[in-house]
Amino acid sequence: MRRVMAVAVALGIVLLGAPSASADQLSLSVTINGKPTADNTVPIDPASQVSLVVTAVNDTNAPVKVRSVRLSGVALALTFFAYDTTAPFEVPAHGKATRTFVLDLGDLSGQAIGLLPSSVELLDAQRQSLGEATTVADVQGSFWSVYGVFGLAMLVLTIIAWVTALLALARHKLAPNRWRRALRFLPAGFGTGLVAVVTLSVLRLVPPEPAIEIPVVLGAAAIALLLGYLTPHPAPPKIDAHADDTTINFNATTEGFPQ
Repeated sequence: MRRVMAVAVALGIVLLGAPSASADQLSLSVTINGKPTADNTVPIDPASQVSLVVTAVNDTNAPVKVRSVRLSGVALALTFFAYDTTAPFEVPAHGKATRTFVLDLGDLSGQAIGLLPSSVELLDAQRQSLGEATTVADVQGSFWSVYGVFGLAMLVLTIIAWVTALLALARHKLAPNRWRRALRFLPAGFGTGLVAVVTLSVLRLVPPEPAIEIPVVLGAAAIALLLGYLTPHPAPPKIDAHADDTTINFNATTEGFPQ
């Protein structure tokens, strides 16, 4: 049981990601191809250039120097695309500045597809985040992109995990201990959750945000764990109690011997 809880906690920490080390110095409002990112799903076509308009507001008492802007997309705590553009500018104290960036995302088609949580960040000279605006990007990429192949690989591994566990169940080769049988099904459950998250994203139904992906993955893992726990005890090998007795009769030949 302790092992199961440790695995669940570790996965939750990975999916949630590390918290930000410092508060943002700038507040951002962003439009992508004329569409505000706030509370919107923004379509991104890799075949076309992306116009990124960033307005940064500085509420501090000192000017803030910006070195570059970054557009990135993340799913399952993994970054599937990131584009940095260097364009230094300064945001005055208690003031604001607006800049327009034109990004060429031609190779994005081979990196992602579907709905992905994305962010636009302004970075300083040490590449630390000064401010961030989040959105959901609808990437019109290829199914054979890195993200698509990742989902396909997870599907294959999940099928293998289920087939292996079910074959062991059918052949009565599972461990006698219930928790060991439960752990045998756990990888298949995790894989099922990951495949569900990626599939919903690629089909443009639900973005893989932490509030969604964590319950889905942990829920699928818990169901698989329960199924493994409830599997029947492996049957002992059958012994035939009515084995045929073989009687060997020896016929002594007495011919030629005195009676």
